[in-house]
Amino acid sequence: MNTQKLSTVEKVGFGAGDMALNVVISSMMLIITFFYTDIYGLKTTDLALLFVLVKFVGAIADLGMGQITDRYTSRAGRYRPYLLWLAVPYGVSVFFVFTTPEWQYSAKLVWAYSTYILMTVMTAGVGIPYISLVSALTNDPKERLSANGYRLFFAKIGAFMVTIIVPLLAQKWGSGNPAVGYQAAMAVMAVMGVALFLFCYFSTTERVLHVVEKQSLSSQLAVLLRNDQWLILCGVCVTGTVGYVVRGSVAIYYAKYFLGANTETVAAFLSTGVVAAILSMVASTWITKFYCKVKLFRYTQIAVALISALIYLVVKPGDMVLAFVLYFLLSFVVDLHAPVFWSAIAETIDYGQVKTGKRVSGFAFGGISVCQKIGMAVAGGLVGILLSYFNYQANQEQTPFALTGIVLMFSVIPGVFHFIMGLLMFKYRINDDYYSGVKDEMRTKGYVAA
Repeated sequence: MNTQKLSTVEKVGFGAGDMALNVVISSMMLIITFFYTDIYGLKTTDLALLFVLVKFVGAIADLGMGQITDRYTSRAGRYRPYLLWLAVPYGVSVFFVFTTPEWQYSAKLVWAYSTYILMTVMTAGVGIPYISLVSALTNDPKERLSANGYRLFFAKIGAFMVTIIVPLLAQKWGSGNPAVGYQAAMAVMAVMGVALFLFCYFSTTERVLHVVEKQSLSSQLAVLLRNDQWLILCGVCVTGTVGYVVRGSVAIYYAKYFLGANTETVAAFLSTGVVAAILSMVASTWITKFYCKVKLFRYTQIAVALISALIYLVVKPGDMVLAFVLYFLLSFVVDLHAPVFWSAIAETIDYGQVKTGKRVSGFAFGGISVCQKIGMAVAGGLVGILLSYFNYQANQEQTPFALTGIVLMFSVIPGVFHFIMGLLMFKYRINDDYYSGVKDEMRTKGYVAA
C-alpha cells in the first residue's frame, strides 16, 4: 500500500491549484461587482439578475462535472487530468470576462452574460475535480487537514494578488482608461492561473482509489439526502458564502466611499483582509493540533457576528485606522474555520458510505460547489438589489442613505449569515475521534481499495 503521508512539494502543488482557482473566486467575491458597476458600466438592477442567472448555470455545470468525475477514471487518475486539459480554456475565459467592448449597452450586456457563463462553466470544469482531489491524495485525516491548510494558504496568496496587484496594475497600465487597465491586469492573473493548474497536475499523485458504484443521478441524490452530516455542511456552505460574498462585494465601496480612500489605500484595505486570512490559515492548522476543530468552527463564526456588529457601531466615516484594525481582526477570525470545512467534506462522504452502504463522491463535492453557487447567487442578487434600494450612484459622492446601506452590507448583514453558520455547526459531530471509527468500519467492510 502506498504511504498516506504527503510530501511538502505535493502539498505545495495541491495548494497551487487553489491559488489558480482563486483568480476567479477572489475576483468574483472582491472586484467583479465594482468592475461591472464602476468600470464596465452595468446598471445595478441588471447586475442582480446577471449574478443570479449565471450562478444557476454554474450549479448545473458543477453537478454535471461531478457526474463525469464519478464515472470516468484515466491512468493519470480520476481528478487530475482535468487540470491539464482545461487549464488553458479556463485562463482564456477569465481574460474575456474582464474585457470591456466599446459597444452599445444592450450588446455589452450580452457580452457580459456570455463571457461570465463561459468562465463559470470552465471554472466548474477545473474546480470540481480540484476540490475532489484531496479525497484521492490520502485517507489520513491529519494529512488532509494539513493539505487543506496549504491549499487555503495559497488560495489567500492568490486573493492577495487579485486585491492589491490588479487595482494597482489596472491604474498603471490603463493610462486613464480603467477598462484597458483591468483587462491587462487580469490577463496576467489568467496566465498565472494556467501555470499553477499545470504545476498542480504534475506535482500531485492520486494514491487512494475509492470503489464508486455506478448509480443514477436520482439514486445518488437519495443517498446524499440520507447523509445528515453532509446536509449540515450544505447549509453551512450556503450561509457562509452569502456572508463572504456580500461583505467582499462591497469592501471596495466601503473603503472608497465610506472611508474616503484613494486607489492605493483601497488596495491596502482589501489586502489587509487577505493578509489576515493568510495568517489565519497558519493559525488554524496549529490550533487544531490541540483544540477540537469542530468547536473552533462553531465559535469563530459566532465571534464574526459580534465583530461585525462592532464595526457597524464604532467605525465612523473616515475612521481609517480603526476600520483597518477591525477588518484585520474580522478577516483573521472568519477564516479560522476554512481548513476544517474543506477537510470535513471528504469525511462526510466516508461517513455516508458507512451509513448507507453506497459511496457518492463526485455528486457530494459537486453538491457543495452548487451550494457555493447558490450562496453566491443569493449574495450577488442581494447586493444588486440593496445597491439599487439605497440609491447607489457609480463614481459619485454618495448620500448618507447610500453610505448607511454600504456599511450594513459590509458589517451587520454578512454577520447575521455567519452567526447562522456557527449555529448550524452545533449539529455537526464528525470530530477526529468519531472519524477514526468511520475509517475502521470502512476498512472492515472493504470500502477502501488502496
